[in-house]
Amino acid sequence: MPFTFKQFHIDDSHCGMLVSTDAVLLGAWAQLSTANTILDIGSGSGVLTLMAAQRTKASTTITAIELDAKAYEDSQKNIANSPWPQKITLLNTSIQQYCLTAPAHNQFDHIICNPPFFNHGPQTTHTARANARHTNTLTFKELLNAIKQCLAPLGLASIIIPHTSEAEFMQALSQAGLQVSHNIAVSSVQGKPPNRLLLALTHANHNKAVITGSLYIRDKQGQYSAEMINLCQEFYLKL
Repeated sequence: MPFTFKQFHIDDSHCGMLVSTDAVLLGAWAQLSTANTILDIGSGSGVLTLMAAQRTKASTTITAIELDAKAYEDSQKNIANSPWPQKITLLNTSIQQYCLTAPAHNQFDHIICNPPFFNHGPQTTHTARANARHTNTLTFKELLNAIKQCLAPLGLASIIIPHTSEAEFMQALSQAGLQVSHNIAVSSVQGKPPNRLLLALTHANHNKAVITGSLYIRDKQGQYSAEMINLCQEFYLKL
């Protein structure tokens, strides 16, 4: 369903994964503003790419990678119709293939990804949606190895995952030679247990304490929390 933000429009009609609160929260939270180069892995409709374009300086360059041909077409149109097409290079490929062909020096200040995260359970017969939600085409191990290769020495990667996937993700993280610098537990409603984690990752040679925190999206009355409003008010029309 098409979705209009304050500065751009997203048509995700052909995407396996539609615009979600997860994506908007990640795009608003990630520390993107000072990055010169950004990589969006699995860009889908382009929502994270365009949020990054809105939040960064004119000289920032963004590379967006999307495997699914239909999602790539939607993303092409959304980027072309946005205020920032000159900042963005969109590639119709997998991150695995990109890593095989990209120059060794082609590393990014910031990597952003809202990855597929289910590795079990029933899958929809809609192939694009199944691949967007399940680790059929991109496992945590493959994703983190790609981040390790593509992340600049002092770079940062921002990810959102289900709270239930934390143990599996952390195991793959240690094997990839990466570490967590920020870990924010996200609850859908005030007082409820967290169901998502916002994570910032660095190379494992940074000996810094992990910054932890929490936030909730809506209060007990169903209204957006002050923190959610502060993060997303530059994007959502009604904030």
